[in-house]
This record gives sequence, C-alpha cells and structure tokens, in this order.
Amino acid sequence: MVSQKLLREGVVAEEDLVGRIPSEERMRQRGFAVTECIQEIPCNPCVAACPFHAISMKDLNAPPVVDFDLCTGCGNCVRYCPGLAIFIIDVSKEEATVTLPYEFLPVPEVGDRVSGLDREGREICTAVVKKVMPGDKYNGTSTITVAVPRDLVMEVRNIKMPEGQRKAGGGGPL
Repeated sequence: MVSQKLLREGVVAEEDLVGRIPSEERMRQRGFAVTECIQEIPCNPCVAACPFHAISMKDLNAPPVVDFDLCTGCGNCVRYCPGLAIFIIDVSKEEATVTLPYEFLPVPEVGDRVSGLDREGREICTAVVKKVMPGDKYNGTSTITVAVPRDLVMEVRNIKMPEGQRKAGGGGPL
C-alpha cells in the first residue's frame, strides 16, 4: 500500500520506504541501492541492468526488491531506471554519499558545490560532487555522486547547480 502523500502529491514518504532500506549493520559495510519505485507499473530495466542479480521482481508490475546481501552499490541500476527512482546510498566511509540520476545540462564536474534537493525539490544542503558518470549515446542519464551531510543521506534526491556555475554547451548527449 502506498502513502496518501504519494497518492495526493506524487512524493514518496518515509512510510513508503519501509522494507526498502537495509539494516544499520549492512549500511556500514558498503553502498546499497534504494528503490523508490513504489507503484505497480510494468517496468523492469533495473533487473536486467544489475550485474550481480541483486534486484528482482515478483512479476513485471511488481515494485523491484533489492537483495542487500548481493547488492554492491555499483550504481548500474541508477542509470537504467527510466523513472529516475533508484539511488545509491553509501554511509560506509567517512563521507556519506548519494549517487543519483541526472538528466540536465550542463552536467556538473567533480568538485562543484551544488544544492542538495529533497523529494519535493526544496534546497536542504550544500553538496560536493565526488564522481560523474556521463550518459552515453544509448542512455543519456548521467549518474552523479555527491557528498552530503550524513543526516540527510536518505533525503537528498536531486541537485541544483548555482546559476553562476552553469557553463554554456557543457554536458554530454541527452
């Protein structure tokens, strides 16, 4: 069952994520995928994209389920989710990071300071870009890894570049 917030506003609520987040012990081991694909829709690219077979679905319409024992946090699923609803969370290191899908131009560069946005698009922190995997000619979705405050790692779901940081003609193909 999905939350009323998701039904009314289209925004995933904390209650929608119950069972989609690993134990605290597992979180400390390595990065992991969080699927925020809550509704039952016919979609499964994440299943095929996972080289470790860590994502499964009961059927084509079922929400994806991550086996946290198999998930390495590689991020391949993030890039191939057409709903932009999968994120890699890593709190196993000194710096907490979120890897997220990004389909805007220009694509930020490593070291850029950006605003971390929550699920409703509100600016909630300053984040630093740590890794950029540009989209390719088959899939224009880039993946961006940003360092965020540890207490916001489960809240940051997009980024916004400051106006002065935008570079004309930057970024890869979309």
